[in-house]
Amino acid sequence: MRITVLAAALLSLPGLALADPVGLTPDAMSVTVETAAGPVEITRNQDNAARLEGDWTLTSRPCPNFCIQPMIPAEGVTPVGELEVLAGLQDPGTLVVDGRIEPEFEAGTIPGAISVPYTEAADRLGELGCVVDFDGFVCEGDLPQVILFCNGPWCGQSPTAARRMIEAGFPAENISYYRGGMQNWHMLGLTVVPGDPSVVAGQ
Repeated sequence: MRITVLAAALLSLPGLALADPVGLTPDAMSVTVETAAGPVEITRNQDNAARLEGDWTLTSRPCPNFCIQPMIPAEGVTPVGELEVLAGLQDPGTLVVDGRIEPEFEAGTIPGAISVPYTEAADRLGELGCVVDFDGFVCEGDLPQVILFCNGPWCGQSPTAARRMIEAGFPAENISYYRGGMQNWHMLGLTVVPGDPSVVAGQ
């Protein structure tokens, strides 16, 4: 992780209830990731009194549709947390994929994530290095690692994307699942940016 010292500057900002600096880890205040729009620094909100707002505060949505998702949505998929997502954002061999529908992606996503809505996941494997033959996709060779996420532990969009990708031929061992998704990302006060649906894998 590229370490940036922000604590001193943030302490001087007016209006922040800042008792202690809020880092990513004990050794890193932020990481910088390359995006199609240029570098973006990912930090945590430095306001020690910050609270979740809007839909992110809801705890008891009806199931279905908002059922608790398993940690492993399909056999062979690896569950990951925020630090693994941050590492993936800095790894050119990894794609962080927002599996939500496009309006949700556009409203706010993880910096550096690309949009592959779960409804399109099985049809867009060509963007991930798979090739089309008469039977569908052939996914072999030097394929990227993919980290899928959606709205959080109650959202079935990225688990559905993972299962559809595997059924279409993408190897499960190349898929990781960030179950915490945007719910946990917001809860930890991490940087959120508007999503650009025109950005696709490889750009």
